[in-house]
Amino acid sequence: MPKSAFTEAYGTVLRTMTQARIDAGLTQAELSHRLGKTQPFMSKVESGVRRIDVIEFYAITKAMGHDPKQLFSSLADDLPDHVVI
Repeated sequence: MPKSAFTEAYGTVLRTMTQARIDAGLTQAELSHRLGKTQPFMSKVESGVRRIDVIEFYAITKAMGHDPKQLFSSLADDLPDHVVI
């Protein structure tokens, strides 16, 4: 069984988060600064090396200036009905 960080579903999460950052007009460094983290933190998140939990999803989304509920809803629409965990 593949690790969930590298499944197609988690790839959808990563692409959604990365695109949301780009849409917000932020670099990884700018977003990291807003979070009180270093740029390599966001690089690891966006590359799938560093998985995020729901609280981190919320904090990152808010730091981008997006509505977490709206972004998660959009993300959920793009996920398959069955995902491997």
